[in-house]
Formats: sequence, C-alpha cells, structure tokens
Amino acid sequence: MIRSIRVSVVSALLAASSSAVAIENSTSSEDLPELKQESQHIASAKRISSQFLRSHYKQIDLNDELSEKIFDRFIRSLDFNRNVFTAKDIAEFSQYKTKFDDAIERGNLAIAYEIYQSNMHKRAQRYEYALSLLEKEFNFEQANDKFVYDREDADWAKNTAELDELWRQRVKYDALNLKLAGKDWAKTQELLTKRYKRAIKRLTQTTSEDVFQTVMHSFARSIEAHTSYLSPRNAERFKMEMNLSFEGIGAVLLSEDDYTVIRSVVPGGPAELSGKIKPEDKIVGVAQDDDEFVDVIGWRLDEVVELIKGPKGSIVKLQMVKGSSESTVPEVVTLTRDKIKLEDRAAKSEVYVPKEGPNKDRKLGVISIPSFYNNLHQDVQKEIESLKEQDIQGLIVDLRGNGGGSLTEATLLSGLFIDKGPVVQIRDGAGRIRLEKDVDGKVYYDGPLTVLVDRYSASASEIFAAAMQDYSRGVILGEQTFGKGTVQQHRPLGRIYDLYENPLGSVQFTIAKFYRINGGSTQHKGVIPDILFPSVIDPKDWGESQEENALPWDSIVRANYTTFGENHEVIKALEERHKNRIKDEFNYIYEDIVRFNIKKENKTISLVESERLKEKSENELRALTRVNERLARLGLPKVENLEGDLPEELEELDPFLDEAANITYDVLSAGKYAINNKQEKH
Repeated sequence: MIRSIRVSVVSALLAASSSAVAIENSTSSEDLPELKQESQHIASAKRISSQFLRSHYKQIDLNDELSEKIFDRFIRSLDFNRNVFTAKDIAEFSQYKTKFDDAIERGNLAIAYEIYQSNMHKRAQRYEYALSLLEKEFNFEQANDKFVYDREDADWAKNTAELDELWRQRVKYDALNLKLAGKDWAKTQELLTKRYKRAIKRLTQTTSEDVFQTVMHSFARSIEAHTSYLSPRNAERFKMEMNLSFEGIGAVLLSEDDYTVIRSVVPGGPAELSGKIKPEDKIVGVAQDDDEFVDVIGWRLDEVVELIKGPKGSIVKLQMVKGSSESTVPEVVTLTRDKIKLEDRAAKSEVYVPKEGPNKDRKLGVISIPSFYNNLHQDVQKEIESLKEQDIQGLIVDLRGNGGGSLTEATLLSGLFIDKGPVVQIRDGAGRIRLEKDVDGKVYYDGPLTVLVDRYSASASEIFAAAMQDYSRGVILGEQTFGKGTVQQHRPLGRIYDLYENPLGSVQFTIAKFYRINGGSTQHKGVIPDILFPSVIDPKDWGESQEENALPWDSIVRANYTTFGENHEVIKALEERHKNRIKDEFNYIYEDIVRFNIKKENKTISLVESERLKEKSENELRALTRVNERLARLGLPKVENLEGDLPEELEELDPFLDEAANITYDVLSAGKYAINNKQEKH
C-alpha cells in the first residue's frame, strides 16, 4: 500500500554508474556521526513555515495540534514498521509532542536531531543483532513460524526481547527468501552479512541535511498530501525532470522501509515498454549487463538511483519482486537504457477489429494517450483524421496509466469532442473560481465514444474523463481513477543575497483545486466509471483516498453547460450486457481479489520452507493453468511449463481493451451515442 510518509519521490527517470560504495567490515555503531543542525537550516525552516502559512491553499495554524501531527509523522518516518523503538522510547520522546511548532517557527530543531540520533544508534544495534543471528543456520521447518511484514498499526515493542523476536523473524525471512532463490547457507550468510553491514555503513554516512529533510518533510506532509520539502540534492533532480530529458529506464522510484519501490513508469520508456515493471514492484537487486547482481535491500534511494542510471544503449538488469504477486522470489528484468524525452511521448492510434464474432467486420479506433504533453490535442486530431479515413464506427480513448500533465491540453483535448463550453473549474486559496473552456465551436469527432481509465489515471486524465462524463458525451469504463484534484507550485528557498556555505532546498505546495463542471471535485474520489471493471486494487489502498492529510472532496456551484442528453437507461443496459458477458480473464481477477484480500488482512508470511514451497508450486500451477486456458481460447497448443518462450499472442492479450471494445459495439447497437453535433440544455 502506498503510504504518504514514505521518503519523498525521487525521479529515476533514470538513468549510471555501476560502482557501489565499498563496505568496511570494521564499521560499527561506534562510528556513527554526531549530527548537529547547520546554519542554513535556521533560515530554511523559517522560510518554509512562512511560505506554507502565507501561500498554501489550506489555511494553516502552526500550533500544538499541528505539532502533534508532525511528531507522529516524524516518528513513523524513522520507524515505519515499529521494530526499532520500544514503547518506553516513544513515551520519553512524547515530551516533545507539542514543541515541534515552536522549534520550526524559531528554526531551532534540536529536539528532532536528538530523536534522529537515538534512532540511528538503535537501528545500528538492531543490525548488529541481525548479524549475530547469522552465526547459526535457521531451522526452516519450525512449525507455525511466521513473519509479520506489516506492523504499521501494531503496538510498540514492550522491551528489547520483543524487538529481538521481531528481528529474528525478519532475518529468517530474508534468509528463507535467498534459500528459495537457490542460495545455500554459506552464500546466504555472505549476502546477508554484506546487506546488514552495508546498512550500518550507510548510517555512518548520515548527514545533517538528512535529519533536516526528514523533519521538514514531516512538517510539509502533516499539512497536506502533496506538500513537500526537497533537499538541495532532490531540488536539482526536480530541475532535471523539468528539462524533460533523461537517460535511463524511465521509472520513478521511492523508498519504503528498506525497499526501493516503483512509484510510476514513464510512458514510452524502457520500463514501460518491457511490460514487466508496474507500480508497487520492488527492486531488490541491480546488475550491469553481465555483472553479478548487487543486493540493494536497505540501500539509500539515491544510491540505488546511481546504480540504475546510465548512458543510452547500456544494459541494466533488475531483480524485481512483484507488488501484486504472492511470490517473494525475484524475477529478472533486462532493460536497455534509453534517452527519454517527455515531449516526444506521442499519442498513437490503431484500428481494432475482432478476429471473430458478430462484430468482426466493424472497425473501432483506439487512441492511446500516455500523458498530457504539449500539443497533445494536435496529435490526437491527426490520429482522429487518420482513423476516420479508415471508416471507424466508434472510438476508444485509452487513458490507462496516464498520470496527467498539462491542464491546457486537457481542455483542448476535450474540445475535440464537444462544440464549446467549460471543461474544468479551478478554485484558488482565496476562493476565486475560473473556468477553463473550449471556445472554437468545432467538433472534430462526433461519433460514439468510450474512455478507458484505471487506478493510475490521474489529474489531467481525470479532468478529461470527468468532462466527457458530465457532458454525457461518452461512456467511462474501467477502474475508479486516482483522485488527484489539486495544483502544486514549486518554489526555491534560496535568495540571491544568501551567504551560507551550503545551499538551501525548495518546497512544493498546493495552491488550487480542480472541480468538475458539475460542481464536484475530482479530488479524493477521482472519476467513478459508468461501468466499473473488477480490480485487485481497492480504491482504499491506492490513490488520493489513502493519502494522509489529503484535501477532502467537496463541491462548488455547477457551471453553465449543455449536455448530449441523459443516458442512465442506456448505461444500465450496457452494464447488464457487460455483466452477462465477462468471464475467463475477468474471472481470474475475481479469484485474485479473494486471495489478495485474505493476504492483506493476514499481514503475515510463513517462515516454514515446505509451506512456502507448496505455495510457490500452487502459484506456478495456477499460472500454467491460466496460460493454457488462454492458449486454448486462441486455438493454440498447450505448453508443459512456463520456462520457455511463450507465443507472442499471449503478450498481445488485453482483456480490458477487448471488453471496452465490446461495450463500444453495444453503444453502436444502442444508437444513443451517434452524436449529431447537437448538445441539449440541462
């Protein structure tokens, strides 16, 4: 589950060096630095609080109530899984609960440095204990032994003995995963010894800026989910992102507990084109071309980024643990780094014609839009003209995985499908509302339209989908969207007259909120499709709805606009046909939902090797059965195992697009969306 207290997203759009920091075996907790606040942090803290209090969309009071939120978030950022501090530690730190507001206002963060220093020492001691557990091989057939992998809401350990048990589970879990991956005990000892010693080494390299970043990010995220502080190093990365050109794998990473997690993939980048890397997947190992894999569990995020990035044309291999998988055995993904120009991620179209069935002679157009880049509407207009020349009878706009982009392009894209009128309303912190409108009076496509979205469709994608839904211009299909309905501004903290030895970072904060033309916000709820597809991803587990301190859903006055008529009865009929039709691939999803929910509630994983092997065997059998069922439906021969190359036809399967096409054909049959350029007043 994505948690907003995770370390701030750093782009690994990525892209170099293959060398890792050498591990000094002599490093111990005694080598930890004594961290003190640097002079520029006083000014930074004051400027950050001033900027948020003066310019944030949300009205903020820097008081004891906010102080307690900052304290809680700071503690969680230091000990997310509650396996370092004890209940006694937390009780002692609680004396500072209502003092963070004063500390930030004065720029004196000594209390934060004290807590952080304590965490470093205790964490180093935990890793030293972990190393001691490697002296003797574990018994992997100890009955009922389990690892509690999610302790976010658990009670704090009462004493050191309870912490020892938590770490015994964790170390045994790490060891069992390596054994299941084919490593003998000697190799497991070697790999885990390196991993834990490196973790201690990394603690000795902690800087004052690390502490400042953690406490100020805790402050920012205690205000609102998209408000953040960027350290000078991360601010430079942000500027690099704005240049829209990167060499790497095309992924955005974040740090969660000891793992590097895929936050999102860039459309058109190597990660996305591989088809094997999805949000929530964890990177556990990195290798350069034919070199051996480097274990990166527990690494700093910036170190993992440096290991992954590299020049265009070079090879990087990643060991990935799938976020949606029940398996903990890593899968190897090989990628060729490439130059990624965000402005070149163009929309593309194709003609969809079923190979069989009653619609096999009826053409549909599919336009896939990866992001709302500059001049998107012009590209889509060209694709529409090309599809019209091929006599399409309906159009699907595919916004799956589209995280947004230009607000202007969302408005202009909407204008291709309506005559004229408002597209989105924007309210600033002072309550002023402005309308973004289509004013050209032209419709470039007036035929049946469906829009396919998923849980990763956000921001500008939601504006377009919401507009099409509010105008009753098209049918929205898929999963409930992400729900990001806010606008952020980026501001550097440095001033031209600053004489500090070290640079200051920057802040990003929310300045406005989006609203649909029907008056409802896209914030929090996103867009709920007219016809919902089944999804393993629960809206409560992904998206704005689970972000702590996210701005709430609310509404303003409806804009003046005319619709293409109400379609409730048509939608009801379409949904009925959809429910009667879905099977096969969708049944797999329903099965996965049941298993996923059981696993989510359980929050434990077995530490018994035979149980894990049985689970692995069941998962492999399930996967093989599904592959053969798919092959049978395609009229292709079955396979004996999944180790060889599978037919290309399997890679091309897209059951969600197929069902979107079926619904679009139903729309054609219903005749309701044969638009004739006339909008009706409502």
